[in-house]
Amino acid sequence: MTNFKLCLLFILLLNHPAFSQENSVHIRINQLGYLEEDSKVAVVFGNKAIKEPFQLILQETGKVVGEFRPKAITTDQWAGYQYCEVDFSKVTQRGYYFMKGKSSGATSSIFRIGNDAFGNHQETLLEFMRQQRCGYNPTLDMVCHEKDGRAFFGPMPDSSYVDVSGGWHDAGDQLKYLITSSYATAHMLMAYEMYPGRFEDKFNAFGQPWPNGIPDILDEAKWGLDWIHKMHPAPDQLFHQVADDRDHKGFKIPNKDNSDYGWGANQYRPAYFATGKPQGLMKYQSEATGVANLAGRSAAAMALAARIWEKDLNDPVFALKCRNAALSLYKLGRENEGFQQGNSYSAPYRYNEETWADDMEWAAAEIYKLTGESNYLEQAKKYALMSNTQDSWTVRDSAAHYQLYPFINMGHYSLHSIVDENFKKVLEGYYLDGIKYTLKRAEKNPFHIGVPFIWCSNNLLTSLITQVILYEKMSGDRSFEPFLSAQRDWLFGRNPWGTSMFTGIPEKGEFPVEVHTSLYVLLGLEVPGGLVDGPVYTSIYNSLLGLTLLKPDKFAAFQNEHVVYHDDVGDYSTNEPTMDGTAGAILMMTHFSKK
Repeated sequence: MTNFKLCLLFILLLNHPAFSQENSVHIRINQLGYLEEDSKVAVVFGNKAIKEPFQLILQETGKVVGEFRPKAITTDQWAGYQYCEVDFSKVTQRGYYFMKGKSSGATSSIFRIGNDAFGNHQETLLEFMRQQRCGYNPTLDMVCHEKDGRAFFGPMPDSSYVDVSGGWHDAGDQLKYLITSSYATAHMLMAYEMYPGRFEDKFNAFGQPWPNGIPDILDEAKWGLDWIHKMHPAPDQLFHQVADDRDHKGFKIPNKDNSDYGWGANQYRPAYFATGKPQGLMKYQSEATGVANLAGRSAAAMALAARIWEKDLNDPVFALKCRNAALSLYKLGRENEGFQQGNSYSAPYRYNEETWADDMEWAAAEIYKLTGESNYLEQAKKYALMSNTQDSWTVRDSAAHYQLYPFINMGHYSLHSIVDENFKKVLEGYYLDGIKYTLKRAEKNPFHIGVPFIWCSNNLLTSLITQVILYEKMSGDRSFEPFLSAQRDWLFGRNPWGTSMFTGIPEKGEFPVEVHTSLYVLLGLEVPGGLVDGPVYTSIYNSLLGLTLLKPDKFAAFQNEHVVYHDDVGDYSTNEPTMDGTAGAILMMTHFSKK
């Protein structure tokens, strides 16, 4: 064959749909898989309209178990692609599968169908949580930040030493916030109460790999509880943050922290007292109005802990300590209604929380269950009516960073079991309003996703999933199951980039690797289970400071005018795993584990 004919053949092959990137077909599925009764819908897209049928093939035998016609999606066509859905919900046979285009030959990754598809990945998330520990860190087997901290804005003289060591590092940085830690702790405790039989015991209280007779989720929650006790050293005292953005001096190993807060590198760090008033040591001031958000969430965690340690762990001493803390924290919130925000130092970014009635509702409901005193029940109902849907991002199209935090009102679910039938319907209605609003948003995009792509969109998504789960439990209404599955499946690969949003999950799949953390950059350490921030609107990405991709974008063909995501260390906006985001996914992951 002449060189001319070879070149011509090569050109023809490149332009064949099976070989041309321009005309290639992309299949997006949940890489983990599907429960047998789930809605199972793949999203398929390409440069041209897709009309070929798709086959579902059982990996073990190569048998085609079904052939499915695609259904065109007529919403916004992100990045100019043509989209369709392939619904294979009728397949319930257990096994490992892949999907294949009959003419294009395009194939999906291998996934599982079966009620064990989600494995025990709530335990994988706990692995990431242990990696975030401050004080003794079991992943690194070292101790960091032993000198936390020096008080500011408190009743004691500024720079007085207070012991606020412990807790969790917030994200890729090494700050510690009661804003996020209180929610992470309470969320884990509620997940345990709801699914007590689905957690393993393979680690001790220090996170070392041998059992201690306590479910690992409770060991992790206690790490948070112990730190909250330190942040609440007296009935009328509460600290809310340790360190600030002076932390951001590049990547660093925690016990070699080069940040200098005035006492030298790797020395004392500031501990900010919750005054309920605007704070800031430099020009950037918070807009605080009270402390009820932090006091309420922390009180809810303590009340949950008091019940669990008394009933399940037979530890009346720690249970009593938590009970007393729950009562004093709730009282502090009652006396200082309003919100405490995070503090920044030299940059404008901070946690902008502006809600608090939801936290006090949660606290009052949990304390009523603990004490049986009717005044707490009446207060919980009052706070529920105050919070309603206006405190929820689910009925808004945008919000500032952590403005409407936590991203789900867990208090509605906690309160639901102890009120009359009429009030139950009110609480169900609050969840339902948010679900319906996000469903309308989902109808406008090809992946049927209901969240706005603001910073930490994955946190919104896990919270929306949790809200649907809790609504189903409260109401018995399972009509939103297809919507629920679509939100969940996005997190595991049914998205433009075909990637999971959790590090290391699934083990042989596509997942974030080049994450914005010191341990990966400096040690090459890949810690599974961390939920990354997730996609953001392209307009937000283009407006943020200090974003520089360090490697060619492997997802360049799938970025679009709406949303972007990069598996790149340089993109802190989409690829930084967070402590509270990971903790906030545990209830969702436990629900689907079906153990």
